[in-house]
Amino acid sequence: MIEGKAAVAREKSQPLEIVDARFEAPRTGEVLVRIVGTGVCHTDMVVRDQGYPVPLPLVLGHEGAGVVEQVGDGVTTLAPGDHVVLSYGHCGRCGECRSGRPGYCVEFYDRNFKGSRMDGSQAVCDAHGHPLGSAFFAQSSFGTYAIATERNAIKIRSDVPLELMGPLGCGIQTGAGAVLNALKPPAASSIAIFGAGSVGLSAAMAAAAVGCTTIILVDLHDDRLALAKELGATHGVNAGKEDAVERIREITGTGGADFTLECTGNPKVLAQAVEALRIPGTCGLIGAANLGDCASLDMNTLLFGRTVRGIIEGDSVPQVFIPQLIELWRAGRFPFDRLIAFYDLADINQAIADSESGRVLKPIVRPASGANA
Repeated sequence: MIEGKAAVAREKSQPLEIVDARFEAPRTGEVLVRIVGTGVCHTDMVVRDQGYPVPLPLVLGHEGAGVVEQVGDGVTTLAPGDHVVLSYGHCGRCGECRSGRPGYCVEFYDRNFKGSRMDGSQAVCDAHGHPLGSAFFAQSSFGTYAIATERNAIKIRSDVPLELMGPLGCGIQTGAGAVLNALKPPAASSIAIFGAGSVGLSAAMAAAAVGCTTIILVDLHDDRLALAKELGATHGVNAGKEDAVERIREITGTGGADFTLECTGNPKVLAQAVEALRIPGTCGLIGAANLGDCASLDMNTLLFGRTVRGIIEGDSVPQVFIPQLIELWRAGRFPFDRLIAFYDLADINQAIADSESGRVLKPIVRPASGANA
C-alpha cells in the first residue's frame, strides 16, 4: 500500500475530513494515479448531503487529473508516467457501451455510486486499516492518489497544464458535450441555458464554438451573466429581476429558443426551460437533482412537438471527447481556464463553500500547493 491523504465524507451534510490514508496497489484492469488536481463538482455535494444515498464514509472527488504511477495486470493502453484525466466509470461490455454511449451503461449507477468496487471491496483505508468508501465515479480522487480503471483514465498530451485538466472529466465535459454531442444545434440557431455555473458556461462556450447566433444565459448572479457574455453569450437574463421565459421569447422573436438546457437541477427551472422553447424545440436536462425530485410540465406544451431529453456526461466518449476539448482550449476557442480557482486539499471545505455560494465557479483542489507533474 501507498500512504497519503484523502478527504472523507463521514456524516450527512457535514464537512469533509482530511485523513491519513493508504491506497492499494492496482488490481487487474486498474491504474494507480498520483493526483495533481481534482475539480469540485455539484455532484460531490449532492452525495455529501445524501441526495444520492451512497454509503458513508466515502472518499469523494470525481474530476481528477494526475500521473499514472502503477498499472495492474491486463492494462495495455496506459503506462507509468502517462498524464491522465479521470472520467466516469462504465462496463465497456453492454450494448450502450459498445455502441458509443457509455454514459448510459447498464451498470452506470453501481460503477459510479456504489461506494466500492463492483465486487464490494475498497481501494482505500485509513491509517488504522479501516476501509473507506472508494471507487466514487471509479476514482475517489479527493486525495493524494486514486485507483481508477483503464477505461476511465483518459491519456492526454503531456504539454498542457495537468492540474487544470481534471474538470474536463465531468462538469465541463457535461456542459460542452450537451451542446456538441447531444443537442447539436445548427449554425445560426438559438439556445437558452438555465444556470451560469461552470456547466452552463461550458455549454455557452461550446454553443459559440459551433456558431449559435443567439446564446442566452439565465441566472441570478449579474457577475456570472457578465462573464457569460465575455465567453460568447449574446444575452444575459437575471431571473430574479425579470420573467425569464417572456424575455427569451422577446429576444428570439420566434416564440422561444430552438434549444434550451437546464443545468440547475431545480424542478421549477426545468419547467421554465420547457416553456421557453419554440415549437418544436428541444430541452436538454443535465442538472443533478435529488433522487425522487419531480417536475410538473403542462402536457400541452409537449403535445406541440417539444422534446425533453436527459443527457448524462454530455453524451461523450471520454477517450475521444476530452482530447478534443483540450485542442479547442489550445486554439483559444474554449477558455474554460477562466472558470478555475485553485485550493490546497487541506482547504477543501472552503473550496466547497465558495462553490455553493457562487463565489467561485470551478474550484480545483491540489494535494500540495503549486502541485504539478
